[in-house]
Amino acid sequence: MIKEGAKDLLVTGITPIFMGGDHSVCLPILRAIKEKLGPVALVHFDPHSDLWPGYFDSKDTHGTPFRRALEEQLIDPSRSSQIGLRGPLYDKEDYNMSREAGLLTIPGPRLHKIGIEKAIKIVRERSDDGPAYLTFDIDFVDPAYAPGTGTPEAGGFTDYDSISFVRGLTGINFIGFDMVEVMPGYDPAQVTSLLAANIIYEFITLIALSKKDLEQ
Repeated sequence: MIKEGAKDLLVTGITPIFMGGDHSVCLPILRAIKEKLGPVALVHFDPHSDLWPGYFDSKDTHGTPFRRALEEQLIDPSRSSQIGLRGPLYDKEDYNMSREAGLLTIPGPRLHKIGIEKAIKIVRERSDDGPAYLTFDIDFVDPAYAPGTGTPEAGGFTDYDSISFVRGLTGINFIGFDMVEVMPGYDPAQVTSLLAANIIYEFITLIALSKKDLEQ
């Protein structure tokens, strides 16, 4: 159902922004995108790689979508980036999964060290000129700023860091966006939803700037 809904949007020529659900929703969206545009660059904000072959005895969960996406050649790993990976490891092979898949990784500790501006430059150069898809898991943000999520990880990034990073990704040919893993019920103050809405606003701004550049 998600794939068919995404296809209906893509045929109109708009740039869709998908909101809600856990990260498993990204897989059917990428399947729909491949049918129209072929493999895309993935710009993935998340402390977790979501590259596990399986999770809790299930093949398809919120921890496996990009393993399936690579198997189905939905994304181009040579142009893709995973940003903010951090936290305790589920398995000793976790640390190497992204590199073995050919994805560029900017782990959380490295991102803290090199700073947002340098990381933006790395991601922009990696994405090249082809179509790209941005997926933002709200747990990229430190739980002090976004407690309303299912798998929070300490040592993350501020709300300002997150907005600034997305805002800096001008010039990338984004053909879609999503914001996932927001759980308002876990955050009575609703600061997580507020931040998610502000990041989505930056998605809209990137689309507007891209269309403006095409018109000039």
